[in-house]
Amino acid sequence: MAVMAVILSACTARRPASNQLSPATDPDQMVMTATPVLPEATRARPTATAVLAPSEAPGPTAQQPDALMAKPKSDELVSLSYKWFYRTEWTWETQIPRSLYDYYKQLPRLRTTNYSVYVSHPLDDEYIALLADEIKEAAAKAAYTDYETVEFATAFVQSLPFTDDSVTTPYDEYPRYPVETLVDNGGDCEDTSILLAAIVDKLGYGAILIMLPQHVAVGVAGEDTIEGTYYKYDGRSFYYVETTGEGYRIGESPEEYSGARASVYPVQPVAILTHDYDATPNGDQVGVQVTVHNVGTARSGRVVVSAGFASSEWVFNAQESGIAPLEAGASATVSVSVKIPQERHIRLLVQVLVDDVVVDESTSGWLDGE
Repeated sequence: MAVMAVILSACTARRPASNQLSPATDPDQMVMTATPVLPEATRARPTATAVLAPSEAPGPTAQQPDALMAKPKSDELVSLSYKWFYRTEWTWETQIPRSLYDYYKQLPRLRTTNYSVYVSHPLDDEYIALLADEIKEAAAKAAYTDYETVEFATAFVQSLPFTDDSVTTPYDEYPRYPVETLVDNGGDCEDTSILLAAIVDKLGYGAILIMLPQHVAVGVAGEDTIEGTYYKYDGRSFYYVETTGEGYRIGESPEEYSGARASVYPVQPVAILTHDYDATPNGDQVGVQVTVHNVGTARSGRVVVSAGFASSEWVFNAQESGIAPLEAGASATVSVSVKIPQERHIRLLVQVLVDDVVVDESTSGWLDGE
């Protein structure tokens, strides 16, 4: 296996600080409508005692079947070089296997706004972990605090060029895996946020992804002594981190996103279920065969497949079939028979539910042709 070679170099520069980070726990639910808490003029938050603390308990490890872990092998390495500024000029040189980059490039982009699935994919763990280790080592030599170490990592990601998906890929929305963003030398807001979240997670600090209208950012867990905008999740404060412009501090949000509501997702492995189906008419019934795929990075909950006929307001003759929880990368197929109702303006509706929540669905065309 090719090993990433990393060189971090800088002139020594020290500045005393006591900023710290707060612990990450193991959250098991996502907050879909988090409201940011803006700094209050009456609230004392001295930067000199800001706190960001190491993770006390690591999150669950992503599990993948052997077939998914068998990425293409080759000896070709992509040589990369970066330069950025954090109190002084830094350079980073690395080599990443071409086969790893090609593997991620050919993966389908998933129909989900929970981009933690891109963070938690396991094949690039060793490379992101090596980068995080080099950042920690360089930060230790520079006598950076925990807080400054995260700022240091943030400055690296912020230095990557911003590129629109429409310029670099055939898609308007094309979330990149961390290795893709490193090799492509940049990306848009979701790409750099995915990369920074992966680095922060490997550094050992609590992190979330913040999904704003038309924008993505990172949240880093911190105590109330930090100044800035934060989102409450799982009883803790996660401070806004902007990845698309240089110079933004932890807790500093661009004005256009100030006060915006957001969906937030913990950085942890997640199950993402998709499906495809075949429908075969048989007299007054339709046989529906549905194959469900877990394309995420964690085991799913209880899965139920539902097939029925739907009008614009109602669902008729729905039939359900259960599936055992699916491991990451696994698929399962079920068949149900659905009676065709007498209503005219209807179409077949197939839904996949996990723990009674619809996570994926599809419909046929209208059967009356309208």
